Amino acid sequence: MPEIRVTPEIALDENELEESFVLASGPGGQNVNKVSSAVQLRFNVAFSRSLPEPVRFRLMTALKSRLTKDGELILVGRKFRDQNRNREDVRVRLIELIRAATIEPKKRYKTKPSRGAKEQRLQHKKKHAALKRGRGKPLDD
Repeated sequence: MPEIRVTPEIALDENELEESFVLASGPGGQNVNKVSSAVQLRFNVAFSRSLPEPVRFRLMTALKSRLTKDGELILVGRKFRDQNRNREDVRVRLIELIRAATIEPKKRYKTKPSRGAKEQRLQHKKKHAALKRGRGKPLDD
């Protein structure tokens, strides 16, 4: 069972990746019309057995606009002229996305502004109000 190592704990089973090769637009000259050099990689995030549940949840949350209805992530690689480099590029991008999802976000604690910060804000407001008052029409004595 070939696998792709993402982190020391996570390894993707290569059978979960589905690659298809399509004609690419862009650089390649006349070759572009004859050779299928672009790579389309499909990875089903929703049903992957390789991903731990918290990583799967974070990945699906972060990529929800890029997933199909079935929970499948589709990455297309057409940056390079040859198929192998595009294939490698797409796999590296998938690994980077999964690695980013392995990092657990820090919990945010609610804080209140300090007394000094409140005073500073009020001073700034007074100064700004005085500046705007000075822009008005001069009073006749």
